[in-house]
Amino acid sequence: MMAAEKKHYMTEEGKRKLEDELQQLITVRRKEVVERIKVARSFGDLSENSEYDSAKEEQAFVEGRIAQLEKMIRNAVMIEATTTEDHVVSLGKTVRLVELPDGEEEEYTIVGSAESDPLDGKISNDSPMARSLLGKTVNDKAVVNTPGGELEVKILEIR
Repeated sequence: MMAAEKKHYMTEEGKRKLEDELQQLITVRRKEVVERIKVARSFGDLSENSEYDSAKEEQAFVEGRIAQLEKMIRNAVMIEATTTEDHVVSLGKTVRLVELPDGEEEEYTIVGSAESDPLDGKISNDSPMARSLLGKTVNDKAVVNTPGGELEVKILEIR
């Protein structure tokens, strides 16, 4: 019996980015790597050919990433921010919060792990921060278990 494949929650924009990356890998990078391998082979003895080894490693990486992207796109579950109540934190929503007692304000959009990008304010629904916020409403407080200990936050806005 085959295990069920993991669902990948993502927005339309996130899926489009994955599809673009997949297209780039298939149409451009794959051809470049094949060309590198061809050139490296022409250098002769493959047993001591670091160019060949490097090109083969890159090929393995590219093919692995293609397979990974195809699986993520195939198992995509689209996030519709409008499918849940406006005032409840859920996938696809942006949450503005403040660290308590007197911390700074922060803003995060909760997305699936496939498109999380913490530097861009997009956090995975599997992250400790998102898990502590999901289901909460404006003015609710949440305790986030971080590597540095517990952090209390208060939700200021959900959109």
